[in-house]
Amino acid sequence: MTAFQTLALLLGLAAAGAYLNYRFLRLPSMVGLMMFALLLSFLTMGGRALGLMDYSPIINLVAHIDFSNILLHGMLCFLLFAGALNVNFQDLRRHQGIILVLATFGTTVAAFAAGTLVWFLASALGITLPYIYALIFGALIAPTDAVAVLGILKTVGVSKALRVKISCESLLNDGVGVVLFLLLLGVAQHPNETISANEVMRVLAWQGLGAIVFGFLLGWVGQHLLGHIDDYKVEVLMTLALAVCGYVLAEQLDVSAPITMVIGGLVVGNHSQMFGVAHRYRKHVNMFWELLDEVINAVLFILMGFEMMVVSISPLMALFGLLATGAILLARCASVSLPVALLSPFYKFEKGTIALLTWGGMRGGISIAMALSLPAVAEKDLILSLTYVTVVFSVLFQGTSFHLLASRYGYRHVEMPKDGFTTEPRKPKKAA
Repeated sequence: MTAFQTLALLLGLAAAGAYLNYRFLRLPSMVGLMMFALLLSFLTMGGRALGLMDYSPIINLVAHIDFSNILLHGMLCFLLFAGALNVNFQDLRRHQGIILVLATFGTTVAAFAAGTLVWFLASALGITLPYIYALIFGALIAPTDAVAVLGILKTVGVSKALRVKISCESLLNDGVGVVLFLLLLGVAQHPNETISANEVMRVLAWQGLGAIVFGFLLGWVGQHLLGHIDDYKVEVLMTLALAVCGYVLAEQLDVSAPITMVIGGLVVGNHSQMFGVAHRYRKHVNMFWELLDEVINAVLFILMGFEMMVVSISPLMALFGLLATGAILLARCASVSLPVALLSPFYKFEKGTIALLTWGGMRGGISIAMALSLPAVAEKDLILSLTYVTVVFSVLFQGTSFHLLASRYGYRHVEMPKDGFTTEPRKPKKAA
């Protein structure tokens, strides 16, 4: 298949899944698409087992996709920029302490805790998984998926403060998770090289601080140019060029391109609040990036389904995946509980904060993108299987039961209306 034919197939299947979900299931978009991708995988694998279909075209299709270039040097740029674009700076500043601690320290703790627990589980089950690759899995599974989280939050009437904490943390921890993933992957690919702690700190400082400065500069320059334009088509095109060119330049400067996208998107999305410049373009730009984010996530779910068609999951691997999912939730709980406990003397936390942050930390497109981008090493199929089981459990079970957990703390469930958008419950009018 040509690249255009492959794209047509992916978009066609993603559109079919979105249509079926809208017409019949009425689930949040990510939940519906995951169910469709899962059903597609089961039907294809069942047809293969019964000898009803030729499996070679799918194997050839997956074999010819360069996931590393397409995802790490392509789709990731749009996912991170789109997510950061929707962060409200005023909300972020109001809760900046806990959000930044959760997105940085909490994500790091979750990555190393999840990786270590999974490594112990693998040893107990007699499965070979080097510790460095267990940590790589922990890094790619630690970030929560902003699209899935925001979709679920639309159906639950939690307080605004808790909504801001959950959504902003999920939008900002992607960049941290990607940096950890790339750093650990570099260590795994060069096992014979001795890297000192000072060297690691120097690289992290340059990658992190350099990316923050470059991302801020990129966003500021872009907004200065956008301030002279009042045509939404040009404005959308400029933000698209800003994200793509900024990502490429960041890679050339050897600073963290993911963090650059997060900072650049934050500045672009909140320029009027930070610099007092009106953003007449915001509605159109946000609608474009929200749509692009949804499309890319839909394609990623279909890609993951294709990949799992050629990766055999044995009963032992399925058991390992379920146990790993429990370990990941435990690591997530620890990464949330520790910052909340440390900051509780300074912040007033809403009831159910730890439970809702833990259960609401769903995995999705970012984790899938990093798992698919792994080089062809012996551990790739194992990590893909673990990622698949974890994301399926996260989206299907956490996504559909989050409102039940929220109701235990007094938060109300909000029904999804027919147009796909949600509205907050109306407050009763005061008596005259």
